[in-house]
Amino acid sequence: MEWSREHYGKEYAPNTRETFRRQTMHQFVDAWIAIYNPDKPDRPVNSPKAVYQVAPAVLTLLRSFSTSKWRDNLTTYLTLNKTLAAKYAMVRKQNLIPMQIAPGKKITLSPGEHSELIRAIVEDFGPRFAPGSALVYAGDTGDKWGYFDAVLLADLGVDVDTHGKMPDVVLHFVEKNWLLLVESVTNHGPVDGKRHAELAKLFAGSTAGLVYVTAFPNRSIMGRYLGEIAWETEVWVADAPSHLIHFNGVRFLGPYIAP
Repeated sequence: MEWSREHYGKEYAPNTRETFRRQTMHQFVDAWIAIYNPDKPDRPVNSPKAVYQVAPAVLTLLRSFSTSKWRDNLTTYLTLNKTLAAKYAMVRKQNLIPMQIAPGKKITLSPGEHSELIRAIVEDFGPRFAPGSALVYAGDTGDKWGYFDAVLLADLGVDVDTHGKMPDVVLHFVEKNWLLLVESVTNHGPVDGKRHAELAKLFAGSTAGLVYVTAFPNRSIMGRYLGEIAWETEVWVADAPSHLIHFNGVRFLGPYIAP
């Protein structure tokens, strides 16, 4: 945006940055014109330190524009482009985080601490506290709807608008017919009173009982949010996976019926 202002006399508002990323840089990366995070390919998708670099082959090509070498260079580039695309795609794929959602079935998430915690929720929390549960939804920093079984959720009475703010993970505990709504907290808030109300409204039509869970990677991060966590919710910490903290002394894990 600074370049546009200095060289083209075009002013952009500070909040236009996300528009640049989604409506321009994404397309440049997909077309292999630009390389995303070449210095650190496993940098989290939502990191403020994200960088883009003109692909070396594209830079060499563009520098020959308006010279006698341009046509030959263009022909060479177009011939090699598919090979380069495959190479860059392999680098990006190597840094994705694999997550097993069912025996023999895996999906991948964008790299980063948030995705690591989401994987832990599905692979460690789920089997311990909701054995045999089915994954309904798992968000991804690179793609909001990372994994979504819309049919299963609709069968449980919930038709989610794509603008609805989903929890990070939704599990259906089939044996007890509970929906576990899990927020993965690495750098944003837990299930507080406001979020509890939002989720209750979003899943109001559910024929399954609703269980609200906040997941943290460790107790150090949990400590920052203790004063915000809503009552009648559960807390799980990834580095002590066999324990569950109940923010209500009346009962253990389960849905609560509003008075």
